[in-house]
Amino acid sequence: MAEVLNRVERFLAKHHLLSLATSGERLWCASMFFAYDEQEITFIVASDPTTEHMNNGIQNSAVAGTVALETKTVGKIQGIQFAGAISLAEDTRSQELYMERFPYARLMNPTLWKIRLDEIKMTDNTLGFGKKMSWKREL
Repeated sequence: MAEVLNRVERFLAKHHLLSLATSGERLWCASMFFAYDEQEITFIVASDPTTEHMNNGIQNSAVAGTVALETKTVGKIQGIQFAGAISLAEDTRSQELYMERFPYARLMNPTLWKIRLDEIKMTDNTLGFGKKMSWKREL
């Protein structure tokens, strides 16, 4: 499992945008910039609490999403799907990681959220067509 997580983390280091799916009174998706915390295996994202997706996350913390390489070449397809739980990020570490990755965000003083990753599935066609690897958090 450590090998899968290492491969996922190398992939995430090259990307900055995720797609988040939430469920509340209705389903909703949003694209969000992210910082990744390797120690906690979480994404840190910024969003106003009044948005549809954050309102959903407050009602129902279960979320899912993707991070994908945009390519038309089948042999280069890479990406992850994830499932986890979202909550307010009130800790200093999350603030520091997000502001280090997106320094201009300091001016906006955003509300930060953590997405605890509980399950990750990575597709990596550079290792062979349809190659999939999975990781699950040990609870």
